[in-house]
Amino acid sequence: MAFTLPALPYDFAALEPSIDARTMEIHHDKHHAGYVNNLNAALEKAPELQSRSLDDLLQHLDSIPESIRTAVRNNAGGHWNHSMFWEIMSPKGGGEPTGKLADAIKKSFGDFATFQTQFADAAAKRFGSGWAWLVKDGSKLTITSTPNQDTPVMEKKHPILGVDVWEHAYYLKYQNKRGDYVSAWWNVVNWPEVGRRFEA
Repeated sequence: MAFTLPALPYDFAALEPSIDARTMEIHHDKHHAGYVNNLNAALEKAPELQSRSLDDLLQHLDSIPESIRTAVRNNAGGHWNHSMFWEIMSPKGGGEPTGKLADAIKKSFGDFATFQTQFADAAAKRFGSGWAWLVKDGSKLTITSTPNQDTPVMEKKHPILGVDVWEHAYYLKYQNKRGDYVSAWWNVVNWPEVGRRFEA
């Protein structure tokens, strides 16, 4: 079964002014669509893999034929990462988490401000293209980053929040000011969805 591009849960302009409409349109309709199309094209060369889930493909990359492994890694990763990215943002986002997620952030980092600083630092220091992540690790939370479209899912980990720091995610509005983009991105983080992922 072919993978499909999920619809955005809001319109392109919904995250303005933090993320501009044109960036959202290109990011979703071109970049994410490209990962889905390229993943499906790669899997056509190995039909026996087409019934496997995204998580299963990413967690068992060593079982994928070498001729398509890099294509599957890059494009399945891109599809997984972006599918989550759209959902953990919202026009009604921002503020701070509540409930069990807030408690876990406090337990793991001391307070929300310290978490934000450490997370933004991971995003800023990711060399080149990639992602910064908040990962559920048992009862505690950790911050990590990955290059390109790699994802903690490849290591059987459970990411619950991720920020895309590829230039295509912010360059039209923020140019080379990645830090300004990450600062604005906090305004659209969908904490109820992140909390749901934490408790899942």
